[in-house]
Amino acid sequence: MIGLLETHGRKETAQLAEGLSSVPRRRVGYREAVLEEMDLPEILRREPELCLIDELAHTNAPGVEHTKRYEDVEEVLAAGIDVLSTLNVQHLESLNDHITELSGIRVRETIPDAILGRADEVVLIDVTPETLLDRLRAGKVYPVERIDSALNNFFRIENLAALREVALRQVAEEVGAKRLTTELVGSREESLAADAPQAVGERLLALVEPYPGAQRLVRRAWRSAQRLGAELDLLWVRAPGQRLSDDEERSLVALRQLASVLGAKMVEEESDDLAAAVVDFASQRGSTYVLLGRSRPSRGIARLRVPLPQRLMQRLPGVDVRIVADRPLRQNGEKL
Repeated sequence: MIGLLETHGRKETAQLAEGLSSVPRRRVGYREAVLEEMDLPEILRREPELCLIDELAHTNAPGVEHTKRYEDVEEVLAAGIDVLSTLNVQHLESLNDHITELSGIRVRETIPDAILGRADEVVLIDVTPETLLDRLRAGKVYPVERIDSALNNFFRIENLAALREVALRQVAEEVGAKRLTTELVGSREESLAADAPQAVGERLLALVEPYPGAQRLVRRAWRSAQRLGAELDLLWVRAPGQRLSDDEERSLVALRQLASVLGAKMVEEESDDLAAAVVDFASQRGSTYVLLGRSRPSRGIARLRVPLPQRLMQRLPGVDVRIVADRPLRQNGEKL
C-alpha cells in the first residue's frame, strides 16, 4: 500500500503508482493555509504488510501526531508493518556540517543516523551528476520555473559529484558496520562458549562548549565512533559560578538536543581545573580517544600555560588526543 508518495508533479512517477492501493492524504489547517499530510491513523487502521512512505526527512505540519515523518514511520514499524522509504544523503544528521562545507548550503531537515542504521536493507540509487542534470533540465526533478534556480544553487555539478562520493562512502560504511556487528556477535558467542575474557572496546570522549561550532565537533566525533564501533561521551566542564549569555544558553540546548538525536551521552561537570576534570572523567569512563576543537587564542598570563592538548597527553598516557579542525565553507563554488 502507498501511505504517501511525493510525485512533485512528475507524470512518469504517478503512472508507476497506478493500480496500487493508496491512502488519501488528510488536510491540515495551519494559520491561514490548508496543508496535506500523510494520514497515519488510516495507515494503522488498514494494517498493510508493506507501506511506501516517501521522503523520510519531511517535517510535518503542526497539529498531527508527530513533528517528523521518521517518527510516523517508527510508529508504523511498531505496529508490525514493514516500510519502504526514501531520503537523500544530505538528510543524515551526522553529515550536516560536512554537506554544508561541500555545498555552502545548510540542510535544515535531517534524521538521526540511527534510523538508517536500523534498516534491514539500504539501496543506493546512483546516477552520474551529468545524468541527474539532464533529468533536471528535462523537468523530471523540479517544475520548469524552478530549474534555473536549482542549476545555479544546489544542483551545480561539483556539488553533485561531492554528494555522490559521500553517498557511496556512507553506504559502504553501513555495509561494513553490519558485517562487523555480525562478526562481533559471532565471536562474542564463541568467546562466551569458551568462557574466554572479553576484549576491551574503544570509547571516545569529545570535549564541548556551548557555542555553535561545537555541533560540528560532536558530529565528527559521532562518525568516528561509528567507524570504530565505539561508545561516545560528550563532556562540558563549566567553570564554578559561570553564567551563560543568551546565545550560549541556546547553543547548550542545541548541543543537548544533538546528543539526544545521535544517541551520545552528554555529561556536564563543574570545575576550575579543566584538564584535571577531563583526566578524571576519561579515566573513570575508560576513554581511549579524546577529541577537542581548536583552542581559542589565549590572553594575558594564560599564554604562558601549557596548551590543553599537551596537558592531556601528559596526563593520559595511551589515550589518543585529536584536534578537530575548523573548515571553511564553500560559497558559489569557492572557498571562503
